[in-house]
Amino acid sequence: MKHLPKHLQPRWRYLAVGLEAWPDASIDRRGFQRECWYAGQNLLGDPGSARADLTVVRFDFTDGVGEAIVRVRRGETEPARAAIACIDAVDGAPVGIRVRGISGTIRAAEENYLGRRGQVTEERNVVFGNEERVAVLRNGSADVRLDEAFAGATDLDYDLA
Repeated sequence: MKHLPKHLQPRWRYLAVGLEAWPDASIDRRGFQRECWYAGQNLLGDPGSARADLTVVRFDFTDGVGEAIVRVRRGETEPARAAIACIDAVDGAPVGIRVRGISGTIRAAEENYLGRRGQVTEERNVVFGNEERVAVLRNGSADVRLDEAFAGATDLDYDLA
C-alpha cells in the first residue's frame, strides 16, 4: 500500500504542556491521555474532539513537576488549548496545567519550551502554623506536609527552621 502524497498527509501542531501537582502525586502518561480525551469530548463534543485529535506523544512527570507534548491537528490549536485548560485532576490528583507554547515539530517544541526545568526542588524543615514541618521548596513557594495532605505556601507564610 502506498503512502499518501505529502500534500494530502495530515498537518500537526505540538503543544508543549507543563504540569504541576503535589510532590507525592503519581501521574502517568495513560492517565493524562485519558483526561485529555475526556476534556476534549466534554468541551468540544465528539465531532470537535475528533477534529482536534488530542494525542500525548511525550510525557515526563517526577516529584510533582512534569512536561508533556500533545499533538493536535493544524487549525485546531485554540480548541485544544481550551480543552487542556479544563483538566484539573489526573487519576484523582489535583494538577495545574499550563500550555507553554505551540510548535510545528516535536523537536522544536522540546528545544523551545521544554527540557529546561527552571525550578530547583529541595526538601527542608520549616515552621508553619507554629509547628516544625517538612516542606518541598520550589522557587519561593513551598508545599508543606500536613498530617494527611499538603498545603501550598509562599515564603511569607513559613520560616526556615
